[in-house]
Formats: sequence, structure tokens, C-alpha cells
Amino acid sequence: MGNTVMSTSWRLIPAVITVWAATAWGQSSQKEPHIGYVYPSGGQRGKVILITVGGQNLRGVTDVYVSGTGVKGTVVQYCRPLFNLKQEQREALQRTMRELFQKRIAELPAGGYDFTPLGREFGITRPNAAGPADAGRKDAPARTSLPKKGRASPQAQPVKPAKAAETQPAELPEHPLVYELDKKSLRELLHIRRELLNLRNRQPNAQIAESVLIRIVIEPNARPGDREIRLGTPLGLTNPMCFQVDQLAEISELEPNDPHTPSLLPDEPPAGLPLMINGQIKPGDVDRFRFRAQRSQKLVIETWARHLVPYLADAVPGWFQATLALYDAKGKEVAFADDYRFDPDPVLLYEVPEDGVYTVEIRDSVYRGREDFVYRIAVAERPFITQVFPLGGRIGTRTAALIDGWNLPARQLFLATAGDTDGIRQTALRRKDRVSNEISYAVDTLPESAETEPNDTPQKAQQIELPRMINGTIHRPGDVDVFQFTGKAGSEIVAEVCARRLGSPLDSLLRLTDASGRVLEWNDDHEDKESGLLTHQADSYLRTRLPEDGVYHVHLADSQRHGGKPYAYRLRVGGPRPDFALRLTPSSINMRAGGAALVTVHAVRKDGFDGQVEVVLKDAPAGFALSGARVPPGRDQVRMTLTTPQTPLDKPTALQLEGRAQIAGRTVNRPVVPAEDMMQAFSYRHLTPSQELMVATLGGKRGGPPIEVVGEGPVRIPAGGTAEVQIKTPAYRMLRQVKLELREPPNGVTLQDVTAAPTGLTLVLKADSSAVQVGAADNLIVEAFTEAPARGQNPDGQKKSRASLGVLPAIPVEITQK
Repeated sequence: MGNTVMSTSWRLIPAVITVWAATAWGQSSQKEPHIGYVYPSGGQRGKVILITVGGQNLRGVTDVYVSGTGVKGTVVQYCRPLFNLKQEQREALQRTMRELFQKRIAELPAGGYDFTPLGREFGITRPNAAGPADAGRKDAPARTSLPKKGRASPQAQPVKPAKAAETQPAELPEHPLVYELDKKSLRELLHIRRELLNLRNRQPNAQIAESVLIRIVIEPNARPGDREIRLGTPLGLTNPMCFQVDQLAEISELEPNDPHTPSLLPDEPPAGLPLMINGQIKPGDVDRFRFRAQRSQKLVIETWARHLVPYLADAVPGWFQATLALYDAKGKEVAFADDYRFDPDPVLLYEVPEDGVYTVEIRDSVYRGREDFVYRIAVAERPFITQVFPLGGRIGTRTAALIDGWNLPARQLFLATAGDTDGIRQTALRRKDRVSNEISYAVDTLPESAETEPNDTPQKAQQIELPRMINGTIHRPGDVDVFQFTGKAGSEIVAEVCARRLGSPLDSLLRLTDASGRVLEWNDDHEDKESGLLTHQADSYLRTRLPEDGVYHVHLADSQRHGGKPYAYRLRVGGPRPDFALRLTPSSINMRAGGAALVTVHAVRKDGFDGQVEVVLKDAPAGFALSGARVPPGRDQVRMTLTTPQTPLDKPTALQLEGRAQIAGRTVNRPVVPAEDMMQAFSYRHLTPSQELMVATLGGKRGGPPIEVVGEGPVRIPAGGTAEVQIKTPAYRMLRQVKLELREPPNGVTLQDVTAAPTGLTLVLKADSSAVQVGAADNLIVEAFTEAPARGQNPDGQKKSRASLGVLPAIPVEITQK
């Protein structure tokens, strides 16, 4: 009975029946547009590139939105799902590519290379012989328009290259690779042929089956780093995906490029460095790239794969697990990595022993693959930081961290600690155009100390005064750092390690012991839901009350007994500091003008904080409003609704929200971070942060007067009783029968009755005393929908088709004693 469907009762309306039109509602249950990959997932500053975005429900896409400045995108072409080629498409593609093959051969200067094997690949019995496959492409003749429709000709017939214009019209497949096909080189044509003619051998995936070809313009002064790209469709904004801006020259893979497939073209010259490589791993795929390196070069070969697509819902372990190998000119493997410490994206650090041609290889660890297994590999002598100490500093205190790594122009990095907000921040080492990998560090308000050796045993423990932030290192394998403090009976103590969240490889283990050595509390791994991108939550946290006055020891070690200079940490020891952090999902919100959209606010409660958190819009344009805008005491998440202005937005708008709570007599403000609720490997869920919270309105029509919940504060429903809620609604002539339903209500709460009057609706809510909990608080979400006989059913048929009209503003409720 929790989601009882109630038809609106019209008995109180004498003449004119009132109801909401569809435009009075907000978010409907229509399918949301979604994108699953971007390829290539980045580009070089100052360049114009074409990228493909794969996803679902993208038909009619019109706009491209990229966060930050200096990067613009426009839609070139939408392509429907292409799971396999129809026979006529296959024949048309083969015929057209045979013509282009002959044309490319004719354009090349004589060079003595035998193209007979490649000709057989394209179904040509007597190809010409010429020079290197891609020679002269910059001076190739102007584009020749290709016909689009017509009957296919038989395969394996000689075609005269000079008469391409006389070919019968052909219907080519709709796919980004076919765009401007007549401009492609021999190498590109072979890649396209392999990709499209092998579609039948791949398992279709509807979530990434649609594709959009996009032209991206990157300005020369665009800031390097991660951006977010979203598409605008008739159904609204898509979710964001990562797009990177870099300074390196870029190439994209062309199949075949694996070690087991013989080449049908002359070998291309090795690439020069520095270089950024883009590619996709398909099932069983292995990609190789050749480059020339010089003796003593300190190469950083860095991969972005899982970083680009953090989680896959339908794959184990839940992301593309790339492996990276490096081979010398003799084919000997000289380096291999399948991760970088705890990060699934591998990094190779390699000092070149001699001049020569080297080959980098990438594949999935278990040879999986599909279109969303995208990657980027940087091969360059770039600065790369491998260790930092300390991993943070006190707010407002000048902090210089010592750094080590490869190709570093400096050994110190100053950490920005200004401001009044503690937490984790990011920075990088920048010297002119040289930018290192990004590192994380923490700032805090507590007084700080440095760990000093020897402190391996309670007898040699380092004395500390509480509260304290300690910067230390597990210096060697098996090292244990012990800290001693004096405590009072009944006082509460918190010890927390921050290391893995700051990029340290430390897998911490914490123990709290009394003077006799008895273990009072211990912890290995503690999940921090703020760190949704971490694949292994390895930082420790413990909280307990001291049983008596006396001396106590905190022991910190690596749980795997590893150690070394990179194994740095920050250890907080002291009393609890109740606090909170907030995440909001989804980070792309679509609704009709004047309507309400459902969002979820997730609360990460810290050090025992269980109070209420108010959520407010921060500097939002006029007309935006939140309903049910509080996280009740003790709740980790709550649904609320966002209402947009009645006038449609000209373009998507970025919003900022803030959480406010009373803690120890003062108001604490924390930002609400937009996020995506992502599934990993069929079951696990993670809140992955987004750069922006974007809101778009649908349809372009002005919304009607707003729907409002009458009164302030929560509706109090007595356990075992009922309560009424007044909803102020606009008056419309009846369009159809409207039904209301509670969407996922709390246990025991039902919608008992609905009555309508000229001024609005009255909802009667009931709380079952055997199922509800007195004191529980939540927001009720009421969905409106219509039902009609399903297609093919007569009006009296039992099978109904349901159409959602959206949701009312959230209704705060509280269960009270009857």
C-alpha cells in the first residue's frame, strides 16, 4: 500500500473541472539522454578535431556544451545504431572503397611497392603498384562527391580509378567513420574497412549504440586539463563525460596495429616525441605504436583509461583495466605495468638506454573490449611527481612541500593554503609550458607536527599534545610509527589517516592501545563516500571513548608491511570534530519551464554528526526554488525537488547549492558538490564528482503558474492517523484523467485520498502505526500520470499504457506520536 495509486476525485468541482496540463509538471519519466564514451577523449591546444560521442537517446541532438573556456563544439552528424551492415550497405561500402583505393594508388608516385595483397583485401584483382601508402596526401586532389544511392555491383571486379564519378549511386552506412570518406588516405581506408565490416563479430550494446560526430575547436590559450562535455538533445542534457585538453601533438590509432596481423601497407615511419596517442580497445584487441627515442631520455609513458570512463555497469572489475608494455627495437619487452601503485591506469617510467625505435603496447588485462574502452597515452619527457612531503599544511600557513619524480624543474612545490575551508585540494608543478601530473594535498585548522624517528615502539613513542595533525612517513618495510598521549576517562578520541586519498601508496592500519598494550580499537580500511573515484579505500579511521585516565598509544603501519619515501601520511588525533559533506545527483537536470525536477542529496556525516542540514540555492537566478530542502537528522540521503522559472532558459544554466547546519553553536556552511551515481560491475555504486551542476528546460514553452505546497515546515502525520496536505495548483480545463502516486515512500506511509477544488488539491496521507517509526522524517514525492488502453486493446481492456506527467514539489513529512 506504500505507493497506492489514487485517481483525483472531481466531486467538489461543480462545473469547470481543473487539472494540470503537461506543461505544469516538471520531470517526466521519459528516457534520459545518456553518453557512454568520447573518442578521441581529448585534443591539442590550437587544433580543430572531430570526435565521436557514443550513447543512447541522442536523436535530434543540437548542441555541445564544454565546461570552462577556450573549447567549443558543434554537431556535425547524428548516426543511428549500426549493429550490423545490411547486404546493400556492405556492397556499397566495398564498392566505394575499391574505387577510392584505386584512386589513392593512382595518386602516389612510383615506388616499387607491391599492393597486390592490399588489393585482395579490397576485392581488386589487379591493383597498381606505387610508393609509400600515405605519400602526397597533403597535395591530394580536391574532394570528389560520392553518390549515395543505387544498386551494388559484384565484388572482386577491376575498377578504373579515373571514372569514380560514373559509379552508380550507393547507400553508404550511417557511421562517423564514413564522414568525408573520399578524403581518407589508404591507411585510413583500411582502418575503416576493418572496423565496419567486422561489426557482426561484436556484441551489440544499446547504451552506446547511437553516435554523434562533433567538431571541436580548441583555442591556443585553452587551459590544459580535464573538461566536461555534455550534449543537448530534445530530451534534455546528457550526463557529463571527460574531455582533456593537452599541449602534445596527437595521433589516433588506425587498425590493424596489433602484433599478430600482417601489415598490408609499407611501415609508417616511427613517430617523433613528445606524443599523445588516442585509441579504442575492441574485443581481443592489442594496439601497438612505434616511436623513436634517444639515449638518456627519461620517458614518462602515462595512460588515461579508467580516468576517462570511471565505472562500467556491465563489466568486471567495472572499468577498462589497461596494461602497458614497452619493447625495444629487437622486440624484447623492457618495461611493463598494469597500474600505477593503486591507480588502475598504468604509468611507465623508463630511461632510454640507447637510440632506436621503441614500441608501446596497450591492451585490456583479460582481452575484453568495445567502443567505450577508450584510452590516451602520453609519451614524453614530462615532469612527473612520484612523492610529496608533507601531504598538506595548516590553513593560512606558508607550506613548501618537497617533491621527487622524473624531469622535475624544481624540488619544492608551494601548497596554496589560503582560505577558510579545510579539505582536499589539487595542484601541479608549472614552469612555463611544462606542467606535471596533478597531485592532491590537504589543508586543516589543527596545529601540525612532523613525525620523528625513532618511534617504532611504545617505549620510543613520540609524545604529542591533542588535538594534533601529524605529517609522517612509513620509511621502510615493516616500519611502525607510535604516538603517545595522555587522556581522560570518558573522553572521546578520533584517529584518522589521510594518505591514499592524497595519492600515497600507504595502505594504513591503525591501532589504539592502553598503557598495558591492550588493543582498545583498530581499523584497516574506512570508506569515505566523498572519494567515489578511489578503487581501494585504504585510509584508516577509528573513534572510541577512553576507559580511564592514563597514557595511550596510537600505532600506525602499512597493512602489507610495505614502506619507503612515497609512503607519506597525515594523521589526525584528537576529539571528534562533527562535520558533513554533501553530494547532489544527477549533475544534469532536465525539466519543463516552471516544473519540478527530482534530485537526491547525499550527506557524508563525519565524526558522529547527526544533525539536520538545510540546503539552499547560492546566487541562483530568479525563479529557481528548492522544496523539501533539508536533510533530516540522522539521514544519509533525501530526495528533494528543484523548480525552474516559468520562462524557458535560453541555454543550460550552472547552479550552486550550499548546505548549512548548526554544530556546537555555530553555523557551518559546506558546498553541495554535483555528482553522478554510477554503478560498478552490476552491483556497487559510487558518487563520482562532476565539475558543474547544469540545468536545462525542455520544450521551449512558458510554464504556467507554479504548483506549491501550502504552509511551512514538515507535515506531521500521527502514527496510526492521517494528515491533510494542501496543494495550490493552476486551473486548466481537463485534458485527461490524472492519477497520483507516492514514489518510493517511507514504510507505512500511504496516499489515502485526493480531492480537488478550484483552488487546488487536498491530499490525505496515512501512517500505519505498525510500520512507521515515530520521529522519522522524510520528503514525499508525488508523481502524476495518466493511463490509457495499451495499443491494440479496446477501451475496456485490462492492459494499460502509462504516461508520466512529472512530480509535485517535495512534501516534507514527520511521523509524530498520536
